[in-house]
Amino acid sequence: MAIDRAEAAHALGFQGRRVILQGIVRHAARSDCLHNCRTFYRPIEAAIRWSGLERFESRILEVVGARNIPGSEDFPLWPTLRLNVERIFDAMRNCELPYGRAGITCNDVSLLDDPQLTVRHVDLRTWMTRFYPSQKPAFLFDDIERQLHPTINAETIQALLVDREALRAQLATHQREIEALRKAIKRQDPSERALHPRSETTYLNIVGGLLTLLLGRSPSGMPYSSFETLESVISALIAHYEGRPGISERTLWAKFAAAKRQVNAA
Repeated sequence: MAIDRAEAAHALGFQGRRVILQGIVRHAARSDCLHNCRTFYRPIEAAIRWSGLERFESRILEVVGARNIPGSEDFPLWPTLRLNVERIFDAMRNCELPYGRAGITCNDVSLLDDPQLTVRHVDLRTWMTRFYPSQKPAFLFDDIERQLHPTINAETIQALLVDREALRAQLATHQREIEALRKAIKRQDPSERALHPRSETTYLNIVGGLLTLLLGRSPSGMPYSSFETLESVISALIAHYEGRPGISERTLWAKFAAAKRQVNAA
């Protein structure tokens, strides 16, 4: 059974109506943008769009007439319009922006005074990206491009995507290696996980020797460090590395005592 639009909107509820309205607004914005886009423009037409004055275009063109640049007193409320026209002409004079006549590029200097002087859409976009990266008028750039930081372009995004995929591959490889190690550890016999007596003796000798230096003095009586007691060493370790495995007062006292016994026995 068919229902009219009002019944459909009511059935969708507030959230559905909001989504539809947002879609209509976006579609209207895109349609308006496409209406303002052309394959080529007169400099004044490009400046009008650059300045966001599309709705006043017919009025501006009527005042400007056959001139390429409006007079300084023509539009006192829109100073950016004349500035943007001058920027475009400056770029053409300095061979930064290709130009021609009726959309055909020829870069003939005599055309700079021709009422039929034009610049192509693609050339204008390339020039603005290079020389005015912070300005992204809607008639040249889409919504996503306008939201990007000026220093981010298509090449940068592509490079970032490549780097991301490479990092993903590396991450997947490391995750597989970690999982393999975990499985290998689980398969190990408990006796194999224990520290070998020879390795433990080595570690105790190293720790005992370091403690002797930390708390000892040179032949001239000068202390090797600012630590005067074993308690101060333990307090400093806990202060800097509390929460790490093995860094607790009870464990440190036990390990240091074992290390001192090992060094003294040697």
